[in-house]
Amino acid sequence: MEKFFELKKNGTSVSTEVIAGISSFLATSYIIVVNPSVLSQAGLPFPAVLTATVLVCFFSSLMMGFYAKNPILVAPGMGLNAFFTYSVVIGMDIRYEVALGAVFWSGIVFFLLSVFNIRTYIIQAIPRPLRYAVSAGIGLFITLIGFSNAKFVVSDPATIISGNTLDAALVTFIIGLLVTAVMVAKNVKGAILFGILFTTLISYPLGRWWGITDDVTPLIHFNGIFAAPDFSLFFKLDLINSLTLAVVPVVFAFVFTDMFDSLSTFVGIAEAANLLDENGEPKNIKRSLLTDAFATTFAGLAGSSPGTAYVESAVGVEAGGRTGLTAVVASLLFLPFVFLSPLLSAVPAIATAPALVLVGVFMIRPVVKINWASLDEAIPAFLALVLIPFTHSITHGIIWGFLSWTVLKFCVGKRKEITPSLLIIDLFVILALIVEK
Repeated sequence: MEKFFELKKNGTSVSTEVIAGISSFLATSYIIVVNPSVLSQAGLPFPAVLTATVLVCFFSSLMMGFYAKNPILVAPGMGLNAFFTYSVVIGMDIRYEVALGAVFWSGIVFFLLSVFNIRTYIIQAIPRPLRYAVSAGIGLFITLIGFSNAKFVVSDPATIISGNTLDAALVTFIIGLLVTAVMVAKNVKGAILFGILFTTLISYPLGRWWGITDDVTPLIHFNGIFAAPDFSLFFKLDLINSLTLAVVPVVFAFVFTDMFDSLSTFVGIAEAANLLDENGEPKNIKRSLLTDAFATTFAGLAGSSPGTAYVESAVGVEAGGRTGLTAVVASLLFLPFVFLSPLLSAVPAIATAPALVLVGVFMIRPVVKINWASLDEAIPAFLALVLIPFTHSITHGIIWGFLSWTVLKFCVGKRKEITPSLLIIDLFVILALIVEK
């Protein structure tokens, strides 16, 4: 183990790596409940998505540890699962089998981009302000979904959306949000997971106290603890219909969003922990990206939204994790949850709403890196930022962010900033607009 992971060379030990792996797991484990909760709204069976989620976390993080040798966990991505459910299946009325096929093909595309190093040219072509804006826009999108799931924000024919009146559901959500926020602010390890558990526990007595029925406040329905894994979504993807022109924008959005997520995570954690190679690049970046591509491809086969590197892995890095052993330890901790679908299915949607809101807080941080004084950069970034939640579509945020960037740079005389690679991307986004339903 010492020789394989080079523990002494990286200034760490087995005990430190184990503690770091546990810390990363606690910070990331909320996805075990949140991902099935989100995807089940697209018609996918909760137990089957839970099985797929756990297996994506297990195999992908294990691969990250043994193959890429990085202390970074891989799991179904927040934002990607929201896009899958609300934009693709519900918004575009695409069957979830076709959406799973799009996930699979996006993984294949990501894999090819990584193998042939094309990702380097793509990343260089993507303006940094747009990267920051897309990340923040996805954060706002997830937050809106959290507020909507809690019925904190509701539709209104006069004002489009509005706040809801106080009832048992809102009391449960507000208490859960505040308690979870306090734990997050105090840097409690596993704060979001503990927040989900706390909100679940209080949802039942508050619902009964207010005399509210299940259709208003989701109450706990306890159907046992253990069950065999549900593999009913395995190989349910539609590989043929997911290759039609109408689904091209979906694959495009999955590829680019996954690439933004993974690269920003790898770069951010590598810089913070000094996990850099001799060229100053993130250590084993190519193998890490190949692992990320595997996670997305496997997710499509297993029945989940795309997998991606998790920024919450920074918790384990802060605890001293420096090698792939951290990811291996965390991956093993995910595996037992594949047998706990009856217990975890008792978690109501309202219990995951505070987690969705607070994930938005973490994802909006990059907006401070945008130069808002430079309007030819600020306007495209702003459009990408607000159109994602306003249109309920990550695709539209990306499309109009790129196109407006190109038009403004051309018109203000900064044509050197419009690279050939960017023009190729623009052609793809125009194609996405043309073939979109």
